[in-house]
Amino acid sequence: MAAHVSTGNRQRLIAAAREAAQSAYAPYSRFRVGASVLGEQGIHIGTNVENASFGLTLCAERAALAAAMSNGDRLISAIAIACIDAGGDQDLSELLPCGACRQWMAELCRDAEIIICGAESVHIFSVEELLPMPFQLLTVVQG
Repeated sequence: MAAHVSTGNRQRLIAAAREAAQSAYAPYSRFRVGASVLGEQGIHIGTNVENASFGLTLCAERAALAAAMSNGDRLISAIAIACIDAGGDQDLSELLPCGACRQWMAELCRDAEIIICGAESVHIFSVEELLPMPFQLLTVVQG
């Protein structure tokens, strides 16, 4: 079940994600994305950073989650993802996180609310809705 996020926090997250997207490095796709993560310690941001070798591109969602983890903020209640270059008629499927980002969310913030912001729309999902059957290691290898 997704965490309950207040309307005020949701608006702050959306604003932070849209602002972060302004700093995106997206010379190939020209599709700037920003993300903001709400943890117990506050809001952490990330932006997409493209690379000519597309497999090395870093998505905004993973950048924001890495920022939260780097600061020791492990209890994530929400993530906002802003696609500021999406047209008003953008298909929702073009705004959703990629599979790698969904797996990160399943691992790091399974109960978080996921807020997807297009140019004119906002959609809210749970991690389970985006990735109903995530990969999981059921046993921990001990050394």
